[in-house]
Amino acid sequence: MYAEGITITPLEAEDREQFILDNQAAFKYGAMEEFGLRDNHFEEDGEIISRATIEQSIDGGCAYRIRQNGRIVGGMVLRIDEVTQHNELELLFVNPSAHSRGIGAAAWREAERLYPDTVVWETCTPYFEQRNIHFYINKCGFHAVEFFCRFHPDPHDPETGEENAYDGDEGFDGMFRFEKRMK
Repeated sequence: MYAEGITITPLEAEDREQFILDNQAAFKYGAMEEFGLRDNHFEEDGEIISRATIEQSIDGGCAYRIRQNGRIVGGMVLRIDEVTQHNELELLFVNPSAHSRGIGAAAWREAERLYPDTVVWETCTPYFEQRNIHFYINKCGFHAVEFFCRFHPDPHDPETGEENAYDGDEGFDGMFRFEKRMK
C-alpha cells in the first residue's frame, strides 16, 4: 500500500537548514529506537549523521522534499550519473511522526518515475537499521549485494577503507549495500 498525495519537489535554498535538521532528527530516532541513550553510533554532537555528511550529499546530488498533500513529511537526496545511469539513493528519510503510512515507498516510486533511464539504483544502510533493511528489500525491491565490515571494508569510504582498515575504532559496525536493477 502506498500513501496518497505523495510528491517529491526540489529542495529550495531557504529550506536547506530545516532539511538538515529534519534528516538528523529522523536518523537519530532510528538509532534511539534500536539502542537508546547508550548508543555509540553518533557522529557529532549527538547526531547519527553529521551536518557535513548531509551537506556533501545535498551539494553533490539532487535533493528533494517529500510532501503529502503539500505538507513536508521527509526528504531524499539522489546522485544521478547521466552517462552510466548507475544512480544512488544517498539519503531518504520520513519524519518519525509519519512512519508506517506508505510515504517512503510512495516517494521512492516517484523517484523511479523521475529517472526512468536508470539502469541500477544503489543505496546503503547501517546493519542495525532493520526498519530500513525491510523497507529497501521488501517494499522497494532492492537486493542486498554486499556487507561492509571489519572483514570487508568499503574501499570507497575514507573512514573505513583499506587505508584505515578498522584500527580498533568501535564507531563502525557494518553497512549493507543494496542494488535495484531496473534494466
